[in-house]
Amino acid sequence: MGNWKPATAVALGCLVIAAIIGTALASEDAGESTWGDLRKFASKEEIEAFLAEHAQGGWSDGGYSWAPGATKQETAMDAPAPAATSAPTAARDYSTTNVQVQGVDEADFLKNDGRYIYVISGETLAILEAFPAEDAKIVSETRIDGLPTALFLSGDRLTVFATGTEERMTAVKGSIAPVPVHRAVTHAYIYDIGDRNDPELVRTQTFTGSYYDARMIGDNVYVLTREAPLWIRDEIVLPEVRTDGGEPILPDIYRPETPLQNYVFYTASAFSVKNDRGTPDAETFLLGYDTTLFASAKNLYIGYRYMGAASSGPAATMPDYAGSREQTIVHRFAIDDGRIDYKAMGRVPGHLLNQFSLDEYGENLRVATTVEDWTREGSFQYNNVYVLNPAMETIGTLEHIAPDERIYAARFVGDRLYLVTFKRIDPLFVIDLSDPKHPGILGKLKIPGYSDYLHPYDADHIIGIGKETSENTWGGVSVEGLKIALFDVSDVNNPLEVDTVVIGEAGTDSEALRDHKAFLFVKEKNLLVIPVSEIKRVENPGSKYPGSYGTTTWQGAYAYSVNPSSGFTLKGTVAHAEKGPSYNWNSADAVRRSLFMDDTLYTVSARSVVMTDLTNGSRISEVLLPYRWETYPTPYPVW
Repeated sequence: MGNWKPATAVALGCLVIAAIIGTALASEDAGESTWGDLRKFASKEEIEAFLAEHAQGGWSDGGYSWAPGATKQETAMDAPAPAATSAPTAARDYSTTNVQVQGVDEADFLKNDGRYIYVISGETLAILEAFPAEDAKIVSETRIDGLPTALFLSGDRLTVFATGTEERMTAVKGSIAPVPVHRAVTHAYIYDIGDRNDPELVRTQTFTGSYYDARMIGDNVYVLTREAPLWIRDEIVLPEVRTDGGEPILPDIYRPETPLQNYVFYTASAFSVKNDRGTPDAETFLLGYDTTLFASAKNLYIGYRYMGAASSGPAATMPDYAGSREQTIVHRFAIDDGRIDYKAMGRVPGHLLNQFSLDEYGENLRVATTVEDWTREGSFQYNNVYVLNPAMETIGTLEHIAPDERIYAARFVGDRLYLVTFKRIDPLFVIDLSDPKHPGILGKLKIPGYSDYLHPYDADHIIGIGKETSENTWGGVSVEGLKIALFDVSDVNNPLEVDTVVIGEAGTDSEALRDHKAFLFVKEKNLLVIPVSEIKRVENPGSKYPGSYGTTTWQGAYAYSVNPSSGFTLKGTVAHAEKGPSYNWNSADAVRRSLFMDDTLYTVSARSVVMTDLTNGSRISEVLLPYRWETYPTPYPVW
């Protein structure tokens, strides 16, 4: 461990992909209701006729979608994708999950409450009494049926999501007896953890389909599952929701009027973690594979990509473009005390990168998209920013940003948008959204490399994490080590790069590049922790060739203090594995999360939790987790 300097605490909040639930959201006429571009199916037969005509099979995120009569198989399967906080030994200060919207929690495989750490380890829910660190130990291990993926913590209730498969006997037209149907299901196991040594399962919610994502606001959980249409002979098997194995609820099913190229059932369900007698609300949407959901404290948004007719808007009039067929439809649902009401639909050119492409500010939705299309002269690419009012009407437009590049990272902060695009260099754009009707570019900075994730430091500084790049001898771009950058945007017209750090050789990786929940930054504690799978160069003295070298992989975490005047200062590193194969980012020793309780840093890999003293960098202890690498045939742990 390197030299450490004292520090302090608070994790920043989040935004998310969330669920769509609800009661009846619009008036019905002759058994059918229409919400903007969404239309409710009147019957199962109507669904079957629609899919038979429009969805003729194809690979999806969750499995293969079989058209009726496509096979003699009778089934098709969607692949699975004492109160601690009041105890006197609990930490006074501790970090929580890095979320995008404050007050909207995001499901993760790890949570903590300042005394205990709750972690999914393989097929086991492990509860560690982690504070004080000197006495850290596992106090209970609970075997979870299926493949556990994520969890929520709410006081003495813990909700664990797990995906598995089930066989249920289902009545089919033309069959005298029910036939067995195998399909993917998602279970939400709700535990009472008043006794952390012996968690008690109090309720199970079951949703057909593979787990997609989940959010929690207060005590209400919103979960989204998805499944490819499942046919038994010429009959569709519809999505279901059940409580403790009871009678299934068949949610109403809606489809967009706009034709899509493929269809997947997305079922959004809501339930309370505290009300054990309540039944979940649920609605199902027949949408495309490329779907993004976002939740604020007041609204849920669902956006999906489709290819329509070429635009007749500004792009079509430009000599270099013939207009994009690629568009994103976004629906807005208002939420209030567990209820959801459909409000409006909007449409913008291009596609979303991820959840950070959407943001709600005031009553408006801000959207960042990339357009990728082609003309007779070739392909083209550019980026746009739109502002939509509560009626989902576009009131502000900024188009054709960074032609021939695409968005790598976006972060809305107050009335600004920080946007990173990339092709050969990394332009950081500062975009003004203070007047929602007239967004504009305030400034930009062009530097080598790119950022995959942007995180606010304060009102005038942004932290970025991505990769360094350089021009190679063939005139192209080579990707090098892991790059952390601090940008000063106090002069919005002239953003500056205050400092950069490049870690390792080409191939160096970090979980934070793919998942913002792996990024730990606490301004009050002056602490930035990044998980790193570092490719290190090692000399080869036995070689007859001068300068010969090999590589090895170091697994662990880097901890920095961050200061706008001096940039990044390395506080130290935490090693989980000193040596390894030359490229093994999916190692069981790769750090995937970090957190703190008072002055102890906890770094978590599949194999163990390592506890380090933040004041001097000394290793306090290590607790091995019950995960067993050799028991899993997949090349990486699926959490």
